[in-house]
Amino acid sequence: MSFDLLVKNATLPDGRTGMDIACAAGRITAVEAGITGEAAETIDANGQLISPPFVDSHFHMDATLSLGLPRMNESGTLLEGIALWGELKEILTVDAVVERALRYCDLAVSQGLLAIRTHVDVCDDKLTGVEGLLEVKRLIAPYIDLQLVAFPQDGLYRSPNAEKNLLKALDMGVDIVGGIPHFERSMEDGAASVRRLCEIAAERGLMVDLHCDETDDPLSRHIETLAYETQRLGLQGRVAGSHLTSMHSMDNYYVSKLLPLIAEAEVHAIANPLINITLQGRHDTYPKRRGQTRVPEMRSYGINVAFGHDCVMDPWYSMGSGDMLEVASMGLHVAQMTSREAIRYCYDCVTTHPAKVLGLNGYGLDVGCKADFLLLQAKDTIEAIRLKATRLAVVKSGKVISETAPRIANLSLAGRPDTVDPATYAPKKKPAG
Repeated sequence: MSFDLLVKNATLPDGRTGMDIACAAGRITAVEAGITGEAAETIDANGQLISPPFVDSHFHMDATLSLGLPRMNESGTLLEGIALWGELKEILTVDAVVERALRYCDLAVSQGLLAIRTHVDVCDDKLTGVEGLLEVKRLIAPYIDLQLVAFPQDGLYRSPNAEKNLLKALDMGVDIVGGIPHFERSMEDGAASVRRLCEIAAERGLMVDLHCDETDDPLSRHIETLAYETQRLGLQGRVAGSHLTSMHSMDNYYVSKLLPLIAEAEVHAIANPLINITLQGRHDTYPKRRGQTRVPEMRSYGINVAFGHDCVMDPWYSMGSGDMLEVASMGLHVAQMTSREAIRYCYDCVTTHPAKVLGLNGYGLDVGCKADFLLLQAKDTIEAIRLKATRLAVVKSGKVISETAPRIANLSLAGRPDTVDPATYAPKKKPAG
């Protein structure tokens, strides 16, 4: 048999070692030990980890890399970030959105991040961000699966033209219905916005992803309404509640009622560890609330939990590198998920779980899946998170599209013999013939 790409001697996330992966015509055609045949390119993984690509289920690409424009967020709060973004929208251009987004996408690919769901603000009557990100989606289609969420940042009812603009954005090709019920003027308006947005999605056969209860207020309970509307309209499996940070402040008895409702409605939960731990608790002195939603408890109810990066160098967050392993690491630290099993679960929160949120077809390492995967400098998923493993190779459609040299200590610099064999860590590539 002949293959486009053959990876030899790899370790898989489920712990299997010495495995080979064969790829042809953009698909995985075999996963087993001892595959033989000719290949246009062969990589010896040297026992390192092969992983499905990282997936970011929550991002804001229209704002990425805009840090300092038109000024810095001095308070570090969510509300100042929203106000600052309102100022930036006034001077935003399509070209600027495209240029910054493409720079971020280059970084994302190098980090093995090959699928992203990004929210795009639709409260700008010119729909500058929408126009820009639709162009970005077209340009990066060979490398990144990009989903766009029509996001009324200033509130569906609080912003005068938000619903009209949202519908127009969907007509232009935006994929998913978004919202922000806790930013409406009242709890009643927030609940009404959840109802209306879910109805729009049901009418159009679309998915829903709402910024839901991104607040320290324990009485912000729009996730309950979202779970109800999901069941009422038959949207099970197509709805995500992002952030859900009010849950960290809710009464335990109420949460004991809420979590079964979310599970019953099959609503996905998306935590954003880097941003939740940064923005929440800003009004606290001590003790300070952590901000992240109740990930371990959701896990115990079988709720599909994903982690998102949310922001990179924008009005809300001045850091970020597109590294989903950093996101997973923060998530497990904040949630105190430090058992071996729990750490592996956090790895799933940046791979298989968000892939389920996005509804990605052909995702994974099974035969017949798309030949999209990563070779990481790690022996397993726990080590990958612990070391923020180097992406030795990023493969898309059976072709290597990004490579990074392995991290190797040069012991001779410390006056000791250089006994480290780089071949122990570096993949070996052999062209056919």
